Amino acid sequence: MEGSSDNPNGKTEESSLQEHQLSSRKPKGGLITMPFIIANEAFEKVASYGLLPNMILYLIKSYNMSIAKGANVIFLWSAATNFTPMVGAFLADSYLGRFLIIGLGSICSLLGMIMLWLTAMISGARPPPCNYLAPPCKSASPTQYLMLYSSFTLMSIGAGGVRAGSLAFGANQLDNKMNPRNEIILERFFNWYYASAAVAVLIALTAIVYIQEHLGWKIGFGVPVILMFLSALLFFLASGLYVKKKPTRSLFTSFAQVIVVAFKNRHLAYPNHSLKSYHYMKGSDYQVPTKNLRFLNKA
Repeated sequence: MEGSSDNPNGKTEESSLQEHQLSSRKPKGGLITMPFIIANEAFEKVASYGLLPNMILYLIKSYNMSIAKGANVIFLWSAATNFTPMVGAFLADSYLGRFLIIGLGSICSLLGMIMLWLTAMISGARPPPCNYLAPPCKSASPTQYLMLYSSFTLMSIGAGGVRAGSLAFGANQLDNKMNPRNEIILERFFNWYYASAAVAVLIALTAIVYIQEHLGWKIGFGVPVILMFLSALLFFLASGLYVKKKPTRSLFTSFAQVIVVAFKNRHLAYPNHSLKSYHYMKGSDYQVPTKNLRFLNKA
């Protein structure tokens, strides 16, 4: 045949072309992605942590809040920021994937910081200045509070997305079992990651706070906006270089399903105690379940 005479190895031109494309395709991930991932996390930390120390002064002076109310607002904001990474990690592992959760988190943080910056830039976004010689001071309107609290909410959601997936996403780029130096490379990445995070917090608590105290709220809130913009920009610039693993079923999802089924079957009798009715690991000391958490046996 004509095809076999032209190609003595028995390969068609189409298959040869496909092999050439696969061999010429550059592998994704690797050390080249590390600066973008670390910069994304570091800039986000500088921007967000830099807003926290002086926020009580901003709420008292610009929004005429009492110390107690301002402290409660900051407490709730901090609590939400510390809680959302757990939700973000669950969504990243089960539904959205780490790349998408970090990208959405970066955008939410940027939007929240822009809204907070606008409260300092637009005089109508704040109540009129308080005249301590002629009290009482006028409090903020519901619309003004809505804009302020929306900025806090967006920043908390954004922090949950970035901080939940950043470290694991970076590890995905370097996790190569075929490389004998894989563990060393991962260890160095973790060292650089935590070192950059510590430096970012140090800069946030010194330089950003100094800018707010000496240059005012407009510039003091504008600098975090610029830093968060750089954080999101650098992360998306390397989009084509990342290894983007698909989300898998989360352990929490399976556990929640067991709880739900056990609750639905709560009125059923417990199964018989035959050893064949239970699953247990080979070599386990317990062949029959204990009486602790017996309701899970109904699942």
